[in-house]
Amino acid sequence: MQNCQRTVGILTLGCKVNQYESEAIAERMAAEGFLVRPHTERCDVYILNTCTVTSESDRKARQMIRRLVKQNPNAYVLVTGCFAQVAPEQIAAIDGVDFICGNADKLSVVQAALELVRSGRKNDSAQLSVVPPDTYGFEPMCIERFDRTRAYIKIEDGCESRCAYCIIPKARGHIRSKSPTDVISEVSKLTLGGCREVVLTGIETASYGKDLDGVDLADLLCRVDRIPNIERVRLGSLDPSLIKAGFVERIRSLRSLAPHFHLSMQSGSDSVLARMRRKYNTKIALEGIRLLREQLPNVQFTTDMIVGFPGETEEEFAQTLNFIEQVGFLMIHVFPYSRRRGTEADQMKDQIPEEIKHQRVQILSDRQSAIRKRILESEIGKTAEVLFETFQDGLAIGHTDSFIEVKCPSAEPLHACLLPVRITGTDGISCTGEILNV
Repeated sequence: MQNCQRTVGILTLGCKVNQYESEAIAERMAAEGFLVRPHTERCDVYILNTCTVTSESDRKARQMIRRLVKQNPNAYVLVTGCFAQVAPEQIAAIDGVDFICGNADKLSVVQAALELVRSGRKNDSAQLSVVPPDTYGFEPMCIERFDRTRAYIKIEDGCESRCAYCIIPKARGHIRSKSPTDVISEVSKLTLGGCREVVLTGIETASYGKDLDGVDLADLLCRVDRIPNIERVRLGSLDPSLIKAGFVERIRSLRSLAPHFHLSMQSGSDSVLARMRRKYNTKIALEGIRLLREQLPNVQFTTDMIVGFPGETEEEFAQTLNFIEQVGFLMIHVFPYSRRRGTEADQMKDQIPEEIKHQRVQILSDRQSAIRKRILESEIGKTAEVLFETFQDGLAIGHTDSFIEVKCPSAEPLHACLLPVRITGTDGISCTGEILNV
């Protein structure tokens, strides 16, 4: 390494799993002597961790690569992630890219960056290191740092669901799970460093342990619950078919498990779910929600919904609207269906016009806003423990265990403080409260 410390900018596109992997890469680069800087600054090295969930994701990845090359034409540019896995040739065609690897051995970008810096010259053409994503099993990586009070921990990789609209199984491969011992070790180190909340996440979190002997997600949650300093544990997106009586019985008494579940519904119409080739229907989802509400009285649910899936009729869309009213979701991420080349849905007949998709996004979003407002109004007058994360304009901002955002007047930041708060009001988006004397 030369006298002047080298800088690296890391840009992450896509999901929480990608964010975790980028943090692991950043920590490894820092250990090698690099100064990690915002990717918007002029850096010696840029690493882009890509997403490929939609065609728009691919377009954005290409755009960002060109932007980084333009920002510093002499920088070493390395690209990894899902888009790099499924379309490395498209990335290699972009001038200025030095190295490409997919989702197998993602940390190899660190060694590649070191070799480029030592060589002192950019590659004439991109070096490709792309093999099947599950070639090496579950890639060993961990993090020791975290933003604010919450840390995301990848416990699972890969997906075998083969949904009609999704390219991710091709980008991520079959299911692989992190060993329980490694998960416990990572969570323990983070909590000793002051982390109060962890989110256990994966490409298909509910499938954790399917490749391990005698271990499943409920087992892992029970083990994590025994870590002394952990305050809250959340889960990444869950397939609703996981929520059965046996699972609920095993997790209901865990002290650290937050009563908040993000269910990956995608639609509230059984016929649309069948065309999507999801593994459940609304009856299965509603039964799981009922079981959780019986055992966890303060539980809240969030979800994702795709509108405008090929062939979606007005009646099917109305079924989704009825479903979200039945459940009462705290939050819904609403997406218009986006065609993805290489998927079954891309070839389906009766593609919905973009105008109708966007109309349905607006209708569903408006309905969800009204539901959220009702939920938040029902919290007024209650007392809840709030874990504070940020501070802005004289307000300490955090979340209850059920993931309701609360803002409280404060003379100072309350970063990582868990305090009792009386909910006093709401603007329909978040709640306001007053911190109680303890």
